[in-house]
Amino acid sequence: MRKRDEPEAGQGAEGPAEVRLDVFLDVSCLFPTRSQAKAACEGGKVDVNGASARANRALRVGDTLQITFPGRRRTFVVRALAEKNLPKAVARTLYEETTPAPSAEALEARRIEKLLFPGREAGGKLSHRERRERDRLRRG
Repeated sequence: MRKRDEPEAGQGAEGPAEVRLDVFLDVSCLFPTRSQAKAACEGGKVDVNGASARANRALRVGDTLQITFPGRRRTFVVRALAEKNLPKAVARTLYEETTPAPSAEALEARRIEKLLFPGREAGGKLSHRERRERDRLRRG
């Protein structure tokens, strides 16, 4: 029988050797729920080490994640692993964000788009009419 302070099989003193991708995305607070993390993986929004990854992919320390969030693509490096939920302050230490800061032009373009379409919440879905209008304005 295993003592309480001994790590489980396949698990080091600092944590497990590998964790499912969807579990890591949920535990590290990159996605609010595991089901949303799984949906993002299935939708091709998550890449591990440059290749599209399914939700059951084993993630290890040192792997690079590229995740497409609404508005931009962000890059993370896995620093530690955990299988159970942690406080947010601790969960954010599981990864390091390596995404470069957006350029001044990108920030200005985002600001102008917000001015052109006031009242649209971030991530909200545009109606068909709003999409046509936006495309018409972008074309010039």
